Amino acid sequence: MHLITVLGNLLIILASVSDSHLHSPMYFFLSNLSFADICFGSTTVPKMLVNVQTQSKVISYAGCVTQMDFFILFAGLDIFMLIMMAYDRFGAICHPLQYTVIMNPRLCGLLVVVPWILIVSLFSCTILGVYLSSAATQNSCSSAIALVVYTVVTPMLNPFVYSLRKTDIRRALRRFLSGV
Repeated sequence: MHLITVLGNLLIILASVSDSHLHSPMYFFLSNLSFADICFGSTTVPKMLVNVQTQSKVISYAGCVTQMDFFILFAGLDIFMLIMMAYDRFGAICHPLQYTVIMNPRLCGLLVVVPWILIVSLFSCTILGVYLSSAATQNSCSSAIALVVYTVVTPMLNPFVYSLRKTDIRRALRRFLSGV
């Protein structure tokens, strides 16, 4: 599942970058969402696979804090990218004649940078404290199932839900893969 997540999201990034028809704000945000999904799954899945293989659930405190920081960072980035994509579609639908002026490259870049500055300073610090303080009181089986669904299944489905159903992405992927 993690391999499908990485490959699917990587294909979206490569198609968006390589095809000039996809150089629009919507695909800029979609590429950033794909990158965040790759990173999001990659923060927990490798350790999870090691734990399954070795039947060990041991992680150092420093490893746990580092993993949680990156997990929260990329989870928050995912959420903010979805918000930015919604804002982009709102502008395209409600203000179609002004869309290209409103969603200029500078604003798109700013809309991507702001979530990075916010999942580091505000979000990760508060969520990390809440997570570490409540981790001991949760049911471990239900927590493990929720973690797998949230960290593995959702990022794997995002490429299919957000882009591979679109004909322009499929055309760009065909052109990219035929050129490779």
